[in-house]
Amino acid sequence: MNISTKPSLLHFLDERKALRGYIAICGANELASQMLNVAIGWYVYTATRTPMSLAYVGLTQFLPSIALFPLAGQAADRFDRRKVIGFSMFLQTLCLGMFCAWSAAAAPSARPGLGPVYLLLLILGAARAFSAPALSAILPQMIGRDEFPRAVAASTSVFQICTILGPAIGGITYVISGPATFALATGLYFLAMMEARLLASGRTTGSSRQHALTEKGVLTGVRYIRSNRLLLSLISLDLFAVLLGGATALLPIYAKDILLVGPIGLGCLRCAPSAGAAVIGFVLAHRSIERGAGKRMLACVGGFGLAIVVFALSTNFVLSVTALLAAGGFDMVSMVIRQTLLQISTPDAMRGRVSAVNHVFIGASSELGEFESGITAALFGAALAALLGGLGTLAVVALWTVLFPELRGASEMVIAETALPSSEHSLADA
Repeated sequence: MNISTKPSLLHFLDERKALRGYIAICGANELASQMLNVAIGWYVYTATRTPMSLAYVGLTQFLPSIALFPLAGQAADRFDRRKVIGFSMFLQTLCLGMFCAWSAAAAPSARPGLGPVYLLLLILGAARAFSAPALSAILPQMIGRDEFPRAVAASTSVFQICTILGPAIGGITYVISGPATFALATGLYFLAMMEARLLASGRTTGSSRQHALTEKGVLTGVRYIRSNRLLLSLISLDLFAVLLGGATALLPIYAKDILLVGPIGLGCLRCAPSAGAAVIGFVLAHRSIERGAGKRMLACVGGFGLAIVVFALSTNFVLSVTALLAAGGFDMVSMVIRQTLLQISTPDAMRGRVSAVNHVFIGASSELGEFESGITAALFGAALAALLGGLGTLAVVALWTVLFPELRGASEMVIAETALPSSEHSLADA
């Protein structure tokens, strides 16, 4: 059998307090981020009516990741990862709270211009550059090796539920009041900060001295990935496939000018991929993939590209939502396989640096992908830009199938038997 059935997900989470706290932090962080994506995307596009303004939104979120990833990876490996997460959430809470107060105090005719919006995105991007590798690197410390793929599926499922709720809540609250959306997002970041503070009071797994005595150098993570063809294929596949196939930046254009559904419809479009991903994620949390992981991943990335092609050609709201649901479902399978393989085949003392590099690639495939989509839409129109992106994803899958035969034969369960520490040394037993 290629798929095995496990005990119930609720029972799985009930016995793992550390994992529940981790999921709460990821969920609150993602819920706030998705709300801000809708609010800021709609604010910027209605203020300018130019696709390039949306491209700059993606660019300002990506630049801090690529500029700070060496420092972020070192911080995640040298310091208590839970304190790094907590400080990042504090910085996001503080900056967004200040922006919220400013926007609420301004008169309707004198709303903050785009300059403060882009500055806010730069600061939030800098904070996430530090929190993302720390969050990725700390998860293997919370669970035993036999259950790690399931933990990835469970945490990602809850994460996706928040990405479902976030755009919908963001669209609805922004219709009522823009400052209310920012205030609610500030409160969520505060909750994540408090949960991270509670986690930091628990047992420390691996001292900063232990991490400092391992391989040094800000580019160690880059060198390690270059030397491991499996990791290189996993990260680069995500980079190029989603960089080309991502249509997130084009959704405000589709909602306003093509599908004519307004900000609430935009929220539905934004949450559709996450809805599909959450359903598949819960399936994977109960029935983990044990064989043929690499082949399944390639097939699902191809399915993602095909779904984007359908979305690009659609002028019907229901069909567009259905295509995005399918895209999210396909992406969820590839995401769980990719994250499992990435974490369990990397030594703990280097997970922060490798995760920081991975976060840059993820940022390139999402935020930088939004920049690419905005430029392509400005040149050729939104529909053609999305179509070319979907076809480009299919071409990447075909090319990677030939260039990386080790990816086709990858199995996360085989690697898990040799890479992760046994469950008796994990935080699950703390």
